[in-house]
Amino acid sequence: MGILPTRLQAALLGLYIFSNLVYCLILDYRVASSYELLAELRGRSGVLAVANMAPLVLLAGRNNPLIAMLRISFDTYNLLHRWIGRVVAIQSIVHTAAWTASRVARKPGRSLLSDMQTPYLAWGGIGVAAVVLMALFSPSPLRHAFYETFLNIHILLAIFAVAGIHLHCSIKDLPPLPYVTAAAALWIMERLLRLAWTLRRNITLHVWTTAEVTSLPGDACRVTLRLPRATYIKPGTHAYLRFARLNIWESHPFSIAWIEEASDTARQSTPGSSTEKDVPEPAAAQLPIGTRVSFTIQAKTGLTRRLLDFSRAEHPTAPLVYALFEGPYAGHHSLDSYGHVLLFAGSSGITHQLLYVRHLLRGHAGGTVATRRIMLVWAVRDRSHVQWAEPWLSTLLEMASEDGVFYPRIYVTRPVVETNPAGNVGIAGGLPICDGRPDFGQIVDDEVSRQVGAMCVTVCGPGGMADDVRFAVRAVQEMSSVDFIEESFSW
Repeated sequence: MGILPTRLQAALLGLYIFSNLVYCLILDYRVASSYELLAELRGRSGVLAVANMAPLVLLAGRNNPLIAMLRISFDTYNLLHRWIGRVVAIQSIVHTAAWTASRVARKPGRSLLSDMQTPYLAWGGIGVAAVVLMALFSPSPLRHAFYETFLNIHILLAIFAVAGIHLHCSIKDLPPLPYVTAAAALWIMERLLRLAWTLRRNITLHVWTTAEVTSLPGDACRVTLRLPRATYIKPGTHAYLRFARLNIWESHPFSIAWIEEASDTARQSTPGSSTEKDVPEPAAAQLPIGTRVSFTIQAKTGLTRRLLDFSRAEHPTAPLVYALFEGPYAGHHSLDSYGHVLLFAGSSGITHQLLYVRHLLRGHAGGTVATRRIMLVWAVRDRSHVQWAEPWLSTLLEMASEDGVFYPRIYVTRPVVETNPAGNVGIAGGLPICDGRPDFGQIVDDEVSRQVGAMCVTVCGPGGMADDVRFAVRAVQEMSSVDFIEESFSW
């Protein structure tokens, strides 16, 4: 139904909204006519609405430079973007209402539509209408129910809003014109940067990125991309994926679960083929591989559901399709300085944590990180969902077999009736599986009692799970110093 900000985020948003309200209301109330006051309010609200458009566009970008500079997640900036958008919409409505009130009083017998035929007012009306429509279509229930439709409409309306307001200000050379010009420039530059990075990552003279899609239990699939160039990918990153045969114009973010380093030659076996004749499938053999990047994607609606259906549709083996990889993004959290790391994952959230574990295990073996204990807790609904990450977990267990530093634990929240009464079984070389929901408070308390050096708790999963883990970490703050990192994707 919506996103509840943290207390710090709520405080910052409150100050921002309050400041805009104050700027709108500090007017010259000594004027003789109320219409003079309306004219001042019209100008003030209009300038503020346009001035706010620059940060509105900047914070919406995937390549927002503030993410790397301040090490604040895109999710936080996206939250700020939504609230700035609401403020811009309200200020635009106030600007229009103030003009309308004074116009009706000045020319009571003349239709408003006659004034709207002038380019200056027509473009202003188009810009305001586009801004208000974006605000009306953006509430969380609508956004998540029809995300692809929302995104396409949102981008189209944003173009109309920026173009309309720019023309509205440029016709009479109004003072706010530089602000809307800056907003348009930021939007164009960010889009060009996306295009440049996408071409760089995916296309060479002889090879394009290909994706191998394999269906998994529990309405999920594994997607492995073969990038033609070696690409450095840090733990905790995500990428936007596009698929040639599944609406190439749609891109969706997914956490990067696993990577394999560069290789000069491809595997000799062919992972899959297609019976389609209209669109040729890429040949898998004899393709140079830069980096293999894997994702586990749980199907819901839209692209993820179409991707799962594609992986299951009459293919004798895993189908192969041309794809585009945009990223990697994020990855600004480093856990290298922590002696003790506790990672929580819910369902497909395991993909965010795996590369952290691998990086820390390699660093521990090479003496380049401070980590001495790694605890991974993964909660899944069904036992079959363990297959989503079982090959990678097995690799991690092999890496840590002699170190005694890695302690994974899986919880099946909806176990079958025939479950072992003891509640624990071992698979994949001793990987423990427990039936029932994890007791986050007890797990955090147990790990704090074994704490080795500085400790960090990270979580990637449903909102309720993240709240429970945060509460558990807060409860031990008086006992020990424990940092908390939440990775969330509130698109």
